[in-house]
Amino acid sequence: MLTIPQVVRAAAEFGDREALVAGDRRWTFRELVHEVERCARSFIALGLAPHDRVAVWAPNSPEWMFAALGAQMVGGVLVPINTRFKGAEAAYVIERSGASFLFVQNGFLDIDYSSEVSGHPTPSLVHVVDVAGSSWNDFVRAGEGVSASVLAEREVAVRPDDLCDIIFTSGTTGRPKGVMSRHDQTIRVFREWSAIVGLDADDRYLIVNPFFHTFGYKAGFLACLLRGAAMLPLAVFDVPNVLRMVSTERITALPGPPTLYLSILNHPERDAFDLSSLRLAVTGAAAVPVEMIRRMREELSFRVILTAYGLTESTGTITMCRQDDDPETISSTSGRAIDDIEVRVVDENNVEVPRGTAGEIVCRGYNVMPGYFADPVATADTIDDDGWLHTGDIGVMDTRGYVTITDRLKDMFIVGGFNAYPAEIENALLGHPAVAQVAVVGRPDERMGEVGHAFVVRRTGESVGSDELIEWARTRMANYKVPRGITFVESLPLNASGKVLKFELRERLR
Repeated sequence: MLTIPQVVRAAAEFGDREALVAGDRRWTFRELVHEVERCARSFIALGLAPHDRVAVWAPNSPEWMFAALGAQMVGGVLVPINTRFKGAEAAYVIERSGASFLFVQNGFLDIDYSSEVSGHPTPSLVHVVDVAGSSWNDFVRAGEGVSASVLAEREVAVRPDDLCDIIFTSGTTGRPKGVMSRHDQTIRVFREWSAIVGLDADDRYLIVNPFFHTFGYKAGFLACLLRGAAMLPLAVFDVPNVLRMVSTERITALPGPPTLYLSILNHPERDAFDLSSLRLAVTGAAAVPVEMIRRMREELSFRVILTAYGLTESTGTITMCRQDDDPETISSTSGRAIDDIEVRVVDENNVEVPRGTAGEIVCRGYNVMPGYFADPVATADTIDDDGWLHTGDIGVMDTRGYVTITDRLKDMFIVGGFNAYPAEIENALLGHPAVAQVAVVGRPDERMGEVGHAFVVRRTGESVGSDELIEWARTRMANYKVPRGITFVESLPLNASGKVLKFELRERLR
């Protein structure tokens, strides 16, 4: 099995083909590998030991890739951080992972990321590098004295079963958990993914999905390195800019959540741009309307449109549609298992249910994470003794093995492609002095797919309005987590054991 450093080395074989475009900066594959090597040498010079963690809290950029791949080349473990996180959220990930390096881009969206973190305890952190500032140049120069032989020695010591990254994802406990992934499983999954979607060296891939997410990192630039496709990362999703990039750069591949395609289809200036180069779309994370698939084929010239399903704990992928599936299948299902992965739908006793019957989706195979970082209890709660990963998602499998997601056992909802976890949001809202109890559920939203809605019981003698509470929340959590609406209630509906009946709350929103 391969390691990510070996994938980077193999990409050099694409030579002088264009590999990476960012504004007026362009790199060939050979030049890209050179930049990764420079970063790898600097990590050695600055004391990064094998298995040490490197956090990146920055938007999509070439430097994000160079730092991440450079760390992995010498045995470092990448820890991506969501750019929408606030300082306390990012600091928790840094502290929990024990990261010694942090890469930021100060000034992005007018945020000073270094200052955001500095006010919180991060005892492991030694180096903070601003990829858009002078400290980036200092970082790259630090490795100039490291020889090729020293780099090669570190590189060959990286094993396929070593960890390549820890991606933090929240859970029902409300605290983010670090999902560990190995080099071998990551590469195997995304070799399979890129082969199914048909990504190849003639493609030009506009990466709108954020690198801190599996969709932008592994199904994004890593897939391109595996197949020799050109990468064009975007720091911010902006429809006019996407339209311009597709037209001027002749983009062929444009994966993303359904909201991406709906935004393009409904943009008033769409017809002013030449979008005829588009051929490949990969989506998921929400229901996909049949009408949207039809319009993507007829109005946007996509020839390949696929849907997929997975979670961070499954290396991002469990099921995928195939290129010869009909539009109804692509719209109404999330596809069938990728090769050598077992998928079942089970009842509350972990017994497989008949086809067409709803139950929890579980999977087993090489894609299943080794576990949550430094959290064996949470790992045991998620992966059973027989190796089945319990996704917490409710779905139905048809006679062909195709899966349709119908609900979320763990109450998670998806806001524009981002997983939002009610327990985490509820814990944050309980920090407001006027909030006594709170329950958060997802509600349908035409643009975002789903958004959060909070049912709040005020403390006796306290008063707070919806707008005030929402604005308070915006300063304390990533924007996608902030409830879009609040209903104040005298009490929350409970079952006999005192658990909130969230299905009743969802019914109130219909």
